[in-house]
Formats: sequence, structure tokens, C-alpha cells
Amino acid sequence: MKISYNWLKQYIDTDLRYQKVSEILTDTGLEVEGIEKYQSIKGGLEGLVIGEVKTCEAHPNSDHLSITTVDVGENELLPIVCGAPNVRAGQKVVVATVGTTLYDGNESFKIKKAKMRGELSMGMICAEDELGIGTSHDGIMVLDNDVKVGILAKDYFNIENDIIFEIGLTPNRIDGASLFGVARDLAAYLKQFQKINLKKPLVDNFKIDNNDNFIDIKIENTNACHRYTGITISGIEVKESPTWLKNRLKSIGLNPINNIVDATNFVLHETGQPLHAFDADKIKGNKVIVKTLEQETKFITLDGVERKLSSDDLMICNEDEGMCIAGVFGGIESGVTENTKNIFLESACFDSVFIRKTSRRHVLSTDASFRFERGSDPNITVYALKRATLIIKELAGGKISSDIVDVYPNPVENYKVDVSYDHIDRLIGKYLEKENIKNILTSLDIKIANENGKTLNLEIPTYRVDVKREADVIEEILRIYGYNNVEISGQVKSTISYSEKPNKNKITNLISDLLSDIGFNEIMSNSLTKSSYYDNLKSYDKDNLVTILNPLSSDLNCMRQTLLFGGLEAIAFNINRKNPDLKFYEFGNCYSINKQIHDENPIKKYNEKYHLSLFITGLKQQVNWNTKGEHTNFYFLKSFVENIMHRLGIDINFVNIGDLSSDILDYGLQYTYNQNNNEQTFVSFGSVNKKLLKIFGIKSDVFYADFDWDVVLQILKTKKLSYKEIPKYPEVKRDLALLLDKKIRFEQIKTLAFNTEKKLLKRISLFDVYEGKEIGEDKKSYAVSFILQDPSKTLTDKQIDKIMNKFIRIFENELGAKIR
Repeated sequence: MKISYNWLKQYIDTDLRYQKVSEILTDTGLEVEGIEKYQSIKGGLEGLVIGEVKTCEAHPNSDHLSITTVDVGENELLPIVCGAPNVRAGQKVVVATVGTTLYDGNESFKIKKAKMRGELSMGMICAEDELGIGTSHDGIMVLDNDVKVGILAKDYFNIENDIIFEIGLTPNRIDGASLFGVARDLAAYLKQFQKINLKKPLVDNFKIDNNDNFIDIKIENTNACHRYTGITISGIEVKESPTWLKNRLKSIGLNPINNIVDATNFVLHETGQPLHAFDADKIKGNKVIVKTLEQETKFITLDGVERKLSSDDLMICNEDEGMCIAGVFGGIESGVTENTKNIFLESACFDSVFIRKTSRRHVLSTDASFRFERGSDPNITVYALKRATLIIKELAGGKISSDIVDVYPNPVENYKVDVSYDHIDRLIGKYLEKENIKNILTSLDIKIANENGKTLNLEIPTYRVDVKREADVIEEILRIYGYNNVEISGQVKSTISYSEKPNKNKITNLISDLLSDIGFNEIMSNSLTKSSYYDNLKSYDKDNLVTILNPLSSDLNCMRQTLLFGGLEAIAFNINRKNPDLKFYEFGNCYSINKQIHDENPIKKYNEKYHLSLFITGLKQQVNWNTKGEHTNFYFLKSFVENIMHRLGIDINFVNIGDLSSDILDYGLQYTYNQNNNEQTFVSFGSVNKKLLKIFGIKSDVFYADFDWDVVLQILKTKKLSYKEIPKYPEVKRDLALLLDKKIRFEQIKTLAFNTEKKLLKRISLFDVYEGKEIGEDKKSYAVSFILQDPSKTLTDKQIDKIMNKFIRIFENELGAKIR
């Protein structure tokens, strides 16, 4: 979630440096995962100035260019050749001087001193789209005559500079999913050291203009909709949002749409309460009904996609049909358009489970569903509705043409929790002053209903869905007080203990280090998986699955019985991102249930076993000039399995080997070990079944080994874990065939290439060398691969071609190369 520092400061007066704010937010439980600088116009219009065109004459060698002289407040006029048809003497314009960088999306170019058709040009007179403040390219941008020459363009256009915090919001902290929620936590922390005011936007001047456009509201499914509030605004004008609003939304990654939609998005991110605006004239029968529709009912959403509804999908309907998938996505027929004159504004509280299941069912994740899925505040709907209504009136005009209709069947009261001062000190491990405790609680909107000296009777606000117990309240006190402010005791209390042999962690780390050293990457898959993977499998009976009673989705509805499917998901993920040559390993628990066991202790029917899995696919090693692209195979995997055995001291000569074929492996082997007349399989490996690979969209062969690590530890008598995140954006490979003198070495090519492109060039390899009479006795041909990658975005063909052309030029100039 993105948080704008400029926006945040609307609710709290602070001049703290953004680094300190980041530190405070992280310490209080809103972890800042990244910080970036934002400018309302990319580049901030640095190097651009306001100028006046003094002279404008036709170019003698062109029928569409003009030669101008421009006053930019310097001692001398700048000669500029301009191709715009509307350039005239006397105009006030925006000038990009020599050295200025202009941006076109993700592309940029630098203004240089140049000659155009023989005439010197010392800059550029800019159009709207070249500045990034509009889309017009019909001609240069002409300013008002009263603009002062020589002032900086960034000052004239009021460029806004901002700091954006990327917050990794945990599922329990939905109270922090808003600008005001973040400001509340920041203020609560700062109030311990200084007087600070938290400024909540007022809605005191809200008033009804008339009641001419009343729309009735009815909730049929009260389990799915806890509260529904609505109001109508008539006579509005849908238009472009003002600059301040567009800047606020763009700073957090949202695209402005129009003043109505932007106002609802603004309030959503300000308060955390989702809203939705309907075209009131399209609400048939002047009725809004909250209910579910029949299974397979067709509904077209705002993105133009026709969807088939489930009978469990909550819908916002008019008298005849559905208008919106409640809490998830609007409908195309009832949405606000440029022709809309009257709107009905919705502010509601929907059940989190209903919304989460609908969102997963239709693969629709929106800002609204994100908040409803985690639990919204039923007692903020009216405030958010008033706030949005006032903003819309300010931006779009119109009148409030109905009373607020508020349907709230079962009002939710603040949750009551008793907290003992003794328990606070015990759990925190430090004595806190009672006044400090009470100040922290009140700054978090937790009301102190009563106090008897030893215990606090508290009322928890309804937006804190995660605070239900005494321990939860104490955690709130501690996170605001500061975990780092609890001193580490100087006392050491310990008892002598002896670890069991073999040491599980030591052995696991030993093999982990071994695999990492020989080119394997460790993966960590979710222990939760989808039960459909186990359909029709005999190797892992679906009846033995440990299922989740209330799963987040059908993709996470059971505990894994094997590490295989998590590994295949990782392989598919990498292959889809052009990383096909893979060697993975994973340590993890696998779970099952034996329903045939009936015991007083229900835990006994559950099994948890530790496993190690290996996965290999693709090429054995990178193609080079002296190596062929040989694919991995069964024997390649077998060598790794036996390397592990050798490292553990398990002698292959004392292992029983048997053939293996199942619905998991097309073919393979299993190794068993006889210990105390008990023969147990400790590893099975082979080629993964083609039908399973097809489920994951994997076309290449995958070889898989599964070690039962608990058995391995039983066999044994008798290091640091690391992983690297897969880049988000793909690599790009380009080849060049270079005809060179024999004395040229590949190292020279490599050094030149890396010196030419230091940022995006990742690897170079030589995959072919040719010498022969056809190319000359003193010549040779190198075939070279270049791997390019930008970690921040996908490279475009234009960027790639530009880089390759640079390589060609430098090889031709420096090495005398010719491109074959």
C-alpha cells in the first residue's frame, strides 16, 4: 500500500524527515518496505524556463521549419529551430535549454546543441506532451503574455515533489489501510514526546438541500450486508478533476478518471471506507436492493467482461436487475459517465467472508475488496458518505437531493475488554507509568470506560477488528511505546541441555549448504495448497488430506501431503518468466490424517513428516562456445541424490535399490535401508508424470527426488540457508556474429560491452567460434550472446535495439569487427 507523505501531513502537523517517519511506522507495526520520490511531472521540469519568441522566420532549407530567437532571461538570445506550425514572434513559451532531459513515459532524451538543415539550434520550444502536462502535440504550448521571462518552468507550473512510502500491510492491520489510519499511529507515537494534533476532516457543514430524489434501500441478505447507507446528489457536472486531486491519486499509483470517481477514491484512501457512485437515473424503480441473484445470472462489469454470477455473490440491485457486485466491482450499465447528472452515493459495510469468496471466485481484486475482505468499520459509513458528498459538491456542483438513508439492522457496539496493569507489566517485561498507558490507549481511539486503580475497562473501536483480548490491547500499548524501548535484561538464566544426536538442524544446514554450493536454489512453498491437486491420485489419497475449516480460497484449502506441487508451481513461475534451466530444493513438513484411528487424543490421527525435495529441469549448464546444450535427465538427478547420500555417510553399497513407477513418477528408483530388520524407503526419485506437468503448463521434463528426512535422521549415526528472489522482469537475449582478426580475444569483447552498457547488461557468453578459408586466413568468427535485464521494468524493443546498436558501433570502431 502506497502512502503519500504530503497527503499524510494534511492530517498531522510534522516536519520530521521522511527517513524518521519510515522508522517510526515500521517500529509501530506498519512496515515500510520501500521509499520512492515522486514528482507530479516526471523530471520535475528541471532545465526548462519560460521564454519569449523575439523573431520567427521561415527556414530557407525547409518548408515546415522556422528559425526563431528566444529570450530566456540570459544575456544573449537563443537561436532555436522549431517545427511547430503555430510558433510566432511575441509568444511566451516553455523552452528546454541544452542539457535538459525530457521524458516520454519511460523513455527520455537529452536536448543537445545541433544543426538542423544547416541552421544552429540551441534548445527546443516545447509542446504539452513533451512537457508531460498534457497530450496535445498540435503545436507548441503558448502561455499568457503576462508571464515573466526567465522564471523556471517548475515554479510556474507548481511541480509537486513528494515522498511515497510502500507499506507492507499485514492482514490484521486493516485499520492502517488509509492515510488517516497511518496518521493516527504516527500521532500516537509522537504524542509520547510532544504535543501534536491529529486533524480529522470535518463534515459539520453538511446539510440536505432538498428531498426531491429519494431512493429507497432494502437489505434482503443481512448476513452479507451489515449496514448500507446512501444519498443522492442532483445537478452535478462530470468533468476532469482539479490538479490537486489528480496529484494526490497519481502519487499513490491511481489513474484519475473524473471528478466523481476520483472523489470516491480519495475518500477511500483517506478514511479506508470504500464508496461507490451510481448514475441515479439508471436505478430503476428508485430502489436499491441488496441481495443475491440466481446461479449463472449473467452480469457485465465495468471492464466490459460478462461474468456468470454465483448464487452466493452479493449484488446491489435495482427493482429489475443487478447493478454492482457488492464490495468488489461495479456494473457497466449503472456507472457514472460524462453524461451523468444525478448520482446515488453508496457507503456500506459488507461481510468479509462473502466479499473474499466473491473476489476469489471472479479473480477480481480491487481497492474496495481488499478492505472489505479484511473487515471494514460499520460505524464509519455515514461519516465517509458526508465527507465524499461535500467533496463532490465542491468539485461537481449540484445539490444534496435526499436525506441520508441508513439501513443498519443490527448495530455493532464497541468491543469491551478489561486490562490489568499487572498483566501489562508482566507481558511487556517493563513497568510503564499508568498515565503513559492511558495516553497511548486514548490516542488509539480506545475509550477508557472505567478504572479502579488495578484494572482498565476499555471499549475498542469497531474498526479494530484484530483487538479482542487483553493480550491484543497490551500488544497495542507495546507497539506504540516501542519494542526497542524495552531494555534487555543483564541477567542470564539458563539450564544445561544436551541436544539429541544426530542434530537435525546441523544435518539440514549441512545438506542445504551443499545443494546451494553446487548450483541449487532453495525454494519455500506454502504449506497450504489446493485439494484439487490430489484428485484421482493413488500415491496420495485425497481422504488423507488435512483440510482447512474456513479457507481463504479454494487454492489454499488443505495442508500439503507432498512437496511436489509447490515445487512444480515454482518451476512454472520461472519458466513463464524465461528462466527455464532450474535446480531447486526445499525442506518442509508434509501433513496427513488417518481417519481410521480412533483415540481419546485426536492428535494421534494426524501425521507430520519432514521431507527434502529436489527438482531439476532444462539444460544442465549454460550454452557456451565449447559446451553443448545438454538437457537434464534421470541420471543427472541420480548423481545429486547420491552426492547427498555420500555427504551424509550413507554407503550406496548398503542400500537396496528398487524400480518405481506411479501416478507421480513415470519411471524412477527408490532406495531403502534395512535397520534393525526394518526396511524403510528414505528416497524416491524419477521423472515427473506428464499428466501432472500438463496441469501446471510445463512442457519440459522435470526430474524430482523426495527424501523422507525423518527416516534419513534415523539412519544416521553420527549449514547457512540462503535464497535469491527471482527478478520480476524477464531477461532478454540477443546474439551477434562478429568477424574479427584472429588476435582479438573474447575478453576484449566482454570488457568493451560491459564498459558500454553497465546497467542493463548482465551476462555475455561465447557459444561458437569459426575459422576457415571462406572468411580469410587471418580472420575468425565469434558468435556471442548478450543477456539484458532491467530489474525495475520490462525492456522494450526500442531500448534493446538501441543497446545492440551501441555494441555494434563500439565493436566496429574499437576492434574493427564486421557484423555477419
